[in-house]
Amino acid sequence: MINRYIRAIAGTFIIISVLLAMYVNVNWLWFTLFVGANLLQSSFTQWCLMEKFLYKLGVRKDGDSCTV
Repeated sequence: MINRYIRAIAGTFIIISVLLAMYVNVNWLWFTLFVGANLLQSSFTQWCLMEKFLYKLGVRKDGDSCTV
């Protein structure tokens, strides 16, 4: 369950930041890069900060990282 939330949040962040870059300021692409870099590092380290936030919000665990 938590992996679904992480993917949904990451996808939403990326879509929003690309739209903000298109219509507000191109510097919003740095946020897109940040989200992508966090997804990439979590695939290697098996550690995800968003997972920690979701635990504190009470989302139940079904995996150990942002990856499947």
